[in-house]
Amino acid sequence: MDIQNIRAFLMVAETRSFSRAAEKLFITQPAISKRIATLEFQLDCQLFDRLGKNIQLTQAGEALIPSYQRILTEINESRRIISTLRTQVSGHLKFGTSHHIGLHRLPPILKQYTSQYPEVELDIQFMDSEQAAELILKGNIELALITLPDNIDNHLTTIPVWTDTMYCVVAKDHVLAKQKQVTIKQLSDHGVLLQAQSTHTRDIIDQALKLKTNIKIIMESNYLETIKAMIQNGLGWGALPESMIDSSLHRLKIKGVKMERHLGVLLHASRTLSSPAAALLDELKCNDSNAT
Repeated sequence: MDIQNIRAFLMVAETRSFSRAAEKLFITQPAISKRIATLEFQLDCQLFDRLGKNIQLTQAGEALIPSYQRILTEINESRRIISTLRTQVSGHLKFGTSHHIGLHRLPPILKQYTSQYPEVELDIQFMDSEQAAELILKGNIELALITLPDNIDNHLTTIPVWTDTMYCVVAKDHVLAKQKQVTIKQLSDHGVLLQAQSTHTRDIIDQALKLKTNIKIIMESNYLETIKAMIQNGLGWGALPESMIDSSLHRLKIKGVKMERHLGVLLHASRTLSSPAAALLDELKCNDSNAT
């Protein structure tokens, strides 16, 4: 059975659209239709119902998804095994990273990596921790550089690389900047810009500050750069990694409060890494693991 037909089937099943599936696979829509038709002919059953512009999986199509996903995972695993046997580090490396790591940690590492391994083709995707875990389990990416969660799936493992200390900050002219020491009560009286509730970083902040549900949340965002810009303009207080705190911000002193997150690598516990992925891990380990 042609693997390209299986890829086409899974992409149409995911997008519920022949045209969007064609775009994602960088082929034409007639080519997608032909591959699906070939697969349906080989299986002697209909995989999709074409209801006008809507595409729906048939019962047979639904039943095939798990086994076809396993087939693609096994094929990708076979390619990785072969890749590790090569003496030269080359090939395709697809990995995920959070926006913060991608902007503040990764550039100098990738500069050194690409200089040392020019034959590696990089495919970097920005994503949240939850999305990264899902894509690694599916075999869509090899690893991810993210804020490491406390609890992960049994099939995943983590490698800490950086310790990121976080502090509450305000703009230089904010009223709280005049205080020598700030209490949690004083914080709750002012508007705050926070990371989204779905993130591990937000969990760390909530636990450290014991934030109540009635706090004045001005904005929630997954992008720390956006939060920083809003704080710089005096819209409220927030918590940022030490590496992002510059002279435009005032660091608040809060007795008994310590916020720390760990950044590093998330990868599958059992899956063999390709030589490009293994080389990237080596490059990360060469960096100071306690850098802030």
